[in-house]
Amino acid sequence: MNRRTFNKKLVQSAALLSVASPLYSFQPVNKSVRLGGPVLDKFTNPEEWIAILKNLGYRAAYSPVKVGASSAEIKAYEKAAKKENIIISEVGVWNNPIDPDKEKAKAAIKKCVDSLALAEAIGANCCVNISGSKNPEKWAGPHQDNFKKETFDEIVEVTRNIIKEVNPTRTYFVLEAMPWAYPDSADSYVRLIKSINHKQFGVHLDPMNLIISPRDFYNNGALIKEAFQKLGPNIRSCHGKDIILKEDVYTPQLVECRPGLGKMDYKVFLSELSKLKDVPLMLEHLPTNEEYKQAANYVRSIGEQEGILL
Repeated sequence: MNRRTFNKKLVQSAALLSVASPLYSFQPVNKSVRLGGPVLDKFTNPEEWIAILKNLGYRAAYSPVKVGASSAEIKAYEKAAKKENIIISEVGVWNNPIDPDKEKAKAAIKKCVDSLALAEAIGANCCVNISGSKNPEKWAGPHQDNFKKETFDEIVEVTRNIIKEVNPTRTYFVLEAMPWAYPDSADSYVRLIKSINHKQFGVHLDPMNLIISPRDFYNNGALIKEAFQKLGPNIRSCHGKDIILKEDVYTPQLVECRPGLGKMDYKVFLSELSKLKDVPLMLEHLPTNEEYKQAANYVRSIGEQEGILL
């Protein structure tokens, strides 16, 4: 559906709703957000990849190739994305560059470097990883040493070295917030930005990962606004998930769920994100195409209410 058709349908819907409810406030479409998600169907070339993205209605995508792809393949996918106005949002790393096992850390750092080089080559908005963990058994797990000053300093040094090794000019290395590792808040991310002090270090924002208490859960709209206020100019990509607070236990349990099934304030999220140019919202962690479709439909329905085209 193009923008003109979308606006026409919104106007028609608003007219009908205004008859039923004079309190309905219609917001015309004047902003947009690029929505994307994983491609679960198999593809063997850029044309098939683009066809799948169009069928899903995505204007952003995860990297279609992995580390080790040939230069010709990388260029072919980059060209196809540009031709169809698709933004390649991110190249994911997902390992532990501060692993207490030095050999494991060394291998993880190498993959960070290689992934950042891929992001640079394919023109992705960013290369994303977590900062890491001192947990010897779980690469992204909690540990008492994760918030030590020495760990913060190590993250700064490792991140600087990764960026220096690649010296990117059009992509960014970014860290996704985690509840039990740096950065775990907007303020700790600001500290990292200032400490790393490199123009190609940016922000990956996943608001769900910042919700670490019942207070945050019930006030997540304010938390999202604060994150965009403090980090907005540095944000390169966002993840779109949702969250519920279990009420059948005595200790807080915050659980991830599909967008639309939880209490994430998507009105605030989309409103703030729409103020940034070409920063995609990427769905993740769902097992089937049908669930991704349901998630996308929900996010688009909130965008429609707010006058934001996805």
